Amino acid sequence: MSEHYNRLAGRNVDRIAALSDGLFAIAMTLIVLEVKVPEHAAVRGEAELWAALCALTPRLVTYLMSFLTLGIFWVGQGAQLGQIEEADRHYTWLQLCLLAVVAVLPFSTELLAEFITYRLALLVYWFNILLFGVAVYASWRYAGRAGLFKATATPEAASAFRNRVLRAQALYAIGAALCLLGTYYSIVFIFAVQLVYAVAPPVRWAQKLAG
Repeated sequence: MSEHYNRLAGRNVDRIAALSDGLFAIAMTLIVLEVKVPEHAAVRGEAELWAALCALTPRLVTYLMSFLTLGIFWVGQGAQLGQIEEADRHYTWLQLCLLAVVAVLPFSTELLAEFITYRLALLVYWFNILLFGVAVYASWRYAGRAGLFKATATPEAASAFRNRVLRAQALYAIGAALCLLGTYYSIVFIFAVQLVYAVAPPVRWAQKLAG
């Protein structure tokens, strides 16, 4: 009975995609809610309003970073699901692990915004991104071993996906290591990497970097 259930459970790719879209949308909304309008009582003039807006810079930067992170992995997950003919129970749970990582990102974003000069806060944020990569890579590898891909999926596509994930995680690790010099070095580097992967500019070195 249990084996029969396991063969039936978690096979609908559309349900995975629907749940993923909803959770990514919620996470994208939560990260912007931490960018709050300055309190009116604390602002008595243009100069004070400007100062209050400047004080929001760490939260705006971390919001943009996290929105790019979510966008990149949402697109990546969508590309992966598009290659899946039919899921199985184990693949579905791997995707749920990915969504658990998505749900944590608002926390790590808020932590970094609040303690933007602290290396530990930066490393927690980077570890969140690392877990994204691990979850996406693990689900892709499992899908290949379990024969879940469509007949039209090519070995070249699998290789390109794998290399893209590994290259991105290596770059993120370099960005995290830069916090030894200062967290702002890490943030600038990670933000630049995210822009390359999100925008995919028509520049040869950038396209080669993003795989």
